[in-house]
Amino acid sequence: MCIGIPMRVVAGNEFVAHCERHGRISSISLMLVGPQPPGTYLLTHLASAIRVLDADEARAIDNALAGLAEAVEGRAFDALFADLTSREPELPPHLRSE
Repeated sequence: MCIGIPMRVVAGNEFVAHCERHGRISSISLMLVGPQPPGTYLLTHLASAIRVLDADEARAIDNALAGLAEAVEGRAFDALFADLTSREPELPPHLRSE
């Protein structure tokens, strides 16, 4: 399984962005998503941006990753999955029989 990490663009050019996550800056390839302005959130994997995110989606992914870390350490994590625990599960559209 691959894990995408949300990062925020702080600077860059046409091909590479300097992105921040938890105070750490990394160089990220923009070849798959094109140039992005500072402040844009990107889903990254192996130093490449694979998708542009909005701030809410980036926060939800960050919370999920933090929740996994809390679960591994044996600490409470429910609050980090509030977007999942506050609703009934539903199948994605492509799996629904209508």
